[in-house]
Amino acid sequence: MSYRWNFGPVFDNADVLLAGALGTLRLFVICVLCGMGFGLVVGLARYARSGAVRVPATAFVEFFRNTPVLVQILWFYYALPILLPFDIGPLTAAALGISLNSAAFSAEIYRGGIQSIERAQWEGARALGMTHAQAMRRIILPQALRRMLPALTNRGIEIFKMSTLASTVAYVELLQQGKLLASLHFNPIETYTVIAVIFFLCLFPLVQATYALERRLGRSD
Repeated sequence: MSYRWNFGPVFDNADVLLAGALGTLRLFVICVLCGMGFGLVVGLARYARSGAVRVPATAFVEFFRNTPVLVQILWFYYALPILLPFDIGPLTAAALGISLNSAAFSAEIYRGGIQSIERAQWEGARALGMTHAQAMRRIILPQALRRMLPALTNRGIEIFKMSTLASTVAYVELLQQGKLLASLHFNPIETYTVIAVIFFLCLFPLVQATYALERRLGRSD
């Protein structure tokens, strides 16, 4: 049986998809800033000498790395309001779940990057009279960040794709709007094809930029 493609209803409702794309972009920016920013704090805590700092950071990483981000989003949306005296909106629930999950994975990227710096760098910093914190800030972290850039860029791409999970709590993002159009016009093939193309056009340049960055850093080492 041949299928007759009809993209007309999808293109006629481009404003609906645009609203979803803006929602996706909003969620992406929030999760990148919060996830990678908090991930840096947790990653530094994972490398701390004090067990009082290191152990809670390790517990955070292990919990959020070993539970599905979808479960985390649903827990923040449905369960957390039972424990707190106020409701949590779809954007907040999705941002909390994706940001904290990304923070856990980003923390390991930061920790691995810090550990990749040669021990002689630490010894040189101590010879100059620097404290542990000063050495981390002035010598170790700048070098580690350079090595971590490709991995962090890949993490950003994953965050962009994870934004589709926000549709489970009815947040207005691209996939959620696609579900709405597909149910109204009974054209899931055309609708989800367009959504897939939109995601591809958004992410393909980022992926290529990641490859270029990796090649550039590889030549400069």
